[in-house]
Amino acid sequence: MPDLAPPTPPIPLPALLAYRDLGLRQVAGPPADEVAVHWVHTSEMGDPYPYLLGGELLLSAGVHFAEAADVEAHLDFYVSRIVEAGAAALGFGLAPVHDAVPDALAAACDRHGLPLLEVPPQTTFTAIARAVWRLMAEARTHELRRVTQAQQGLATAAARPDPVPSVLRQLAARVGGWTVLLAPDGTELQATDRPPSAGARAALVRLARVVTPAPPRAAPSSATDTAGGAHLAAYALGGSEGLVLGVATGGREPGDHTIAGVAAVLLSLLTAPHQGADAAGRSAALVRLLLGAAPEEVAPLLGRGPWWVVHARGGEQGASGNPLAASALGAALGSALVDAEDSTVRIVTDREVTPQPGWVLGVSAPAAAADLDAADTQAHRALRRAEASRADLVRHREADLTALVAPDEARAHARTRLAPIADSPALTETLRGWLSLHGSWDRTAVSLGVHRNTVRQRIARCAALLDADLDDPDVRMELWFALRWL
Repeated sequence: MPDLAPPTPPIPLPALLAYRDLGLRQVAGPPADEVAVHWVHTSEMGDPYPYLLGGELLLSAGVHFAEAADVEAHLDFYVSRIVEAGAAALGFGLAPVHDAVPDALAAACDRHGLPLLEVPPQTTFTAIARAVWRLMAEARTHELRRVTQAQQGLATAAARPDPVPSVLRQLAARVGGWTVLLAPDGTELQATDRPPSAGARAALVRLARVVTPAPPRAAPSSATDTAGGAHLAAYALGGSEGLVLGVATGGREPGDHTIAGVAAVLLSLLTAPHQGADAAGRSAALVRLLLGAAPEEVAPLLGRGPWWVVHARGGEQGASGNPLAASALGAALGSALVDAEDSTVRIVTDREVTPQPGWVLGVSAPAAAADLDAADTQAHRALRRAEASRADLVRHREADLTALVAPDEARAHARTRLAPIADSPALTETLRGWLSLHGSWDRTAVSLGVHRNTVRQRIARCAALLDADLDDPDVRMELWFALRWL
């Protein structure tokens, strides 16, 4: 299920060039018409690649240019690395180091296809960043207003006497396209006026099969494609016997996926059978828990099991704090057992978990009802690994080798081996994260929410206290198993 708030739209580079008071001017590279800026980054590194995420307007005053023995070769390498990292454009400040844009830099940008902007002396890099954030805020406000109005319109349509066709018509009006409700065999059950070409309709039917494959294959909740000049999207309707919402539009705006996702949730509720029986089972389970029953006694009322615990965060779109978004995620995962009171959404489901657009998921191993507490811990750790590795979904995996050592002996060895750092949770957790992420300073820093230099200092401290060579893979393996046993 997508976030109920649209993603922050990128800023078209021409909008930034036209921004008053900045005085930016493109001096090299391809036309800026199709270029979009997602954020701003300032760096004077000779190789900024490790610090770029893609989509940046990279700002530099060229401090490192004078240090190069061969300036032309250095600038060619510099620009090639920026392009390789996926940056949107390069802004070159004329002050205080250079009075003009170096010809070799302009030539390299032309050669590698990177837009090059000249930043006049009176324009600070901070002013450029502020302008980008302001333009992004204006664009996001516009999209939030559009999405909010669409949600209200869809909710009103769902309350009409003919809710399904009303929701389809409202969605078509909001995204400026054609909408259809497809049966599992591709038959059009309900559709709006002005359909796309026959080729686009056939492609949409094929796309619908992607979100409703035959068991035991797992399926995504949505899929997109283009055909016949139309942008296509298909959304599986949870609990509705394989029905699919199809959308075909001439273009695609940042908030369209969110609006269509809301429509998919409403249609899922409108078309799903036996909602009353499911609610009765949940109520009975809750009453029995409050009256003292054990989880394993009430679990049969909620589903057949085994169970998976899922921890989720809304990724860059920040949906975790929205109860409606969390409930919609639970519906997409086939569960109404959702806890959305924290920044992390927790879900218990008896269905296999698949990636969900806009969400980062950590999934436990399958567990019996009596073991859900341990499964909750597994899901928490899996979510941390997913965020550190920038993966959509990470599942908990057990290490089978640990079963070869007697548990008591393993714990005794772990306590002895890790005694020098046992009193410092910061050191043990940093070592655990660093080892699990294969010695990556940056990913460990992201996982722990600290600076990469802090990670380096802590790992150096661990090496000293443990008297261990952490470059030795045998030592790393020993410490990893000790941490697990501890």
